[in-house]
Amino acid sequence: MSRVFYVLVFLLLISKSAVSVPSCAEVLKDLAPCLKFLQGEDVTPQCCSGLKNLATVAKTKADRVASCNCGKKALSNFDYDPKRFPLLPKKCGVDYNMPAIDKNFDCSKKKQVHLEIEEAKEAKDGKPSVGPVYRNVLVKDGFRPLPQGLESCWDSFCQSVKKYSNIEREMVEGKAGGYVWLTYKEVHDLVLQVGASIRSCGVMQGSRCGIYGANCSRWVISMQACNAHGLYCVPLYDTLGAGAVEYIICHAEVSIAFVEESKISEGMNKQFDIPIKKKADICTIMYTSGTTGDPKGVMISNESILSIISGVNHHLESMNQEFSETDVFLSYLPLAHIFDRVIEELFISKGASIGFWHKQMRYMSKGYKHVEAAPLFDKLIFNKVKERSRRESALILSGAAPLSSSVETFLRVVTCAHVLQGYGLTETCAASFVARPDDLTMINTVGPPLPVVDICLESVPEMGYDALSRTTPRGEICIRGKCLFSGYYKRDDLTKEVMTNEWFHTGDVGEWQPDGSMKIIDRKKNIFKLSQGEYVSVENLESIYSLSSSIDAIWIYGNSYESFLVAVVNPNIETLKQWAEVNEVSEDFSTICEDPRARKYILGELTKIGKENKLRGFEFIKAVHLDPIPFDMERDLLTPTYKKKRNQFYKYYQNVIEDMYKSTK
Repeated sequence: MSRVFYVLVFLLLISKSAVSVPSCAEVLKDLAPCLKFLQGEDVTPQCCSGLKNLATVAKTKADRVASCNCGKKALSNFDYDPKRFPLLPKKCGVDYNMPAIDKNFDCSKKKQVHLEIEEAKEAKDGKPSVGPVYRNVLVKDGFRPLPQGLESCWDSFCQSVKKYSNIEREMVEGKAGGYVWLTYKEVHDLVLQVGASIRSCGVMQGSRCGIYGANCSRWVISMQACNAHGLYCVPLYDTLGAGAVEYIICHAEVSIAFVEESKISEGMNKQFDIPIKKKADICTIMYTSGTTGDPKGVMISNESILSIISGVNHHLESMNQEFSETDVFLSYLPLAHIFDRVIEELFISKGASIGFWHKQMRYMSKGYKHVEAAPLFDKLIFNKVKERSRRESALILSGAAPLSSSVETFLRVVTCAHVLQGYGLTETCAASFVARPDDLTMINTVGPPLPVVDICLESVPEMGYDALSRTTPRGEICIRGKCLFSGYYKRDDLTKEVMTNEWFHTGDVGEWQPDGSMKIIDRKKNIFKLSQGEYVSVENLESIYSLSSSIDAIWIYGNSYESFLVAVVNPNIETLKQWAEVNEVSEDFSTICEDPRARKYILGELTKIGKENKLRGFEFIKAVHLDPIPFDMERDLLTPTYKKKRNQFYKYYQNVIEDMYKSTK
């Protein structure tokens, strides 16, 4: 039956994809009613109907090229504005990208997403070579300026209050089965009350205000109160640990802090003037967990946040995907992270809805049935994922760690949405690169630069990465733009380490793709030299060995006193149990991990992967330790964003490492 089923599915797919290429006559018939719009008049229903039909039949690249050539030929005898072409899909509500077609437009040429603005520089005076500087083609004539009168995040919020004050928006926390609604105007009034309470405590502009708690409306209200009165918002999040929270409060000299369940009742009737704020003023100090040492306070200005919002808007507008007041954002990542903070500021600027995630899984673990655990979010979101997205243009953006191409394509299929990878850091105010929808060549990349930054690669000779390579330019990603942070709080020494002449050195190694998108391939800092003088890029090796289905996670270690590598591995439970069954090892999982034969088996599987990927001799792992407990934050091995704390790994596994070296020599 399964074979018959697959044949039927195959035939169904063939029948659905067998759409005939539109003829020139059909294209002209569809586009003819749109000529008046291209000449400056309003769009007509006939034009939109024709465009929708064209979008239906012109599915493949060949179809679109043919349609483009037909339209170009037909319009050659008329005067029209080519720049109005890209506006058509938005006017008609059609998910179909249209270029600005004029008589010189090459319909078959793939659109380049970046352009060179500065030439490359050869290595000089001990400094490595630097590749050309690129920026998004959308801003070839310069970055889009911020709107006049927009000086701070508070200004942005106030504009939305005026524009959307009569529209109800979900801005407050909810429980399973219930929800509380506030208008933007109501939120604004609460913000003024909270701000007055803060000021009545003697807290003045420029002071630091901590916010400690899960995402909820009170978090946003507290944040906006900081924005209003020019306070430096200092997020404190649980996953940093109690020690780190205490450190941040002391290091930032926090004057006042909001924590969950606290209520402010004093000062409700007092009024305080809202101080004048400037773009250069610090808006928030976000502490990054860091993989070594104490957390670093990243100072982010109003201009940084406003610039990144402008860049994201510009990027989305170019693809007819911009957000509006009809959109809903489910706040899931901690507001203490820059990504969620910026996205919420973006949605607020659009007058959109914001709902706060309250652990659907938590209610299920308490005994709620699946259908009862989160009825609101089932109605708003999850049912729509099952049936199809409410809007065909829905976006799912992934960041932090790269998605494999198989996971990315799988998500695109099952969610019926555009799944895009992006890249950025707290220091760059979140996103610096975002992929484009409907461009499969960008799968497994983070896409082109956002139209708010300049990008160049700096060669890393010790790792073999050449930014001037004619075939595959690779190097450390360096970023310049107004979205950059203002420095590390009280740590000018650390700021100078990463900032050189307006350029922020990310420490991540990237590879330019032919179309102008970027692929993250390595981490510059995580390299070391073995005793024989060979450099090892440990993160690159870990990504290769992670391809083995026999393991779930791996940490590789080496140093300049040893000639070979060793590793600690979290083996895959199912794979190891299957091995144990075949080899008649009837023990629990922890005991199996201690069996020398199990270690030999896992090491053999890793060696296979190494050979398949043509690793060099010194890159092969010579000994492994199997840890049945997954690497976790409880043992301080991982950051809240699941990056490895390599110093902590060594401290925790030091005895194991020493034993592996002794037994292997």
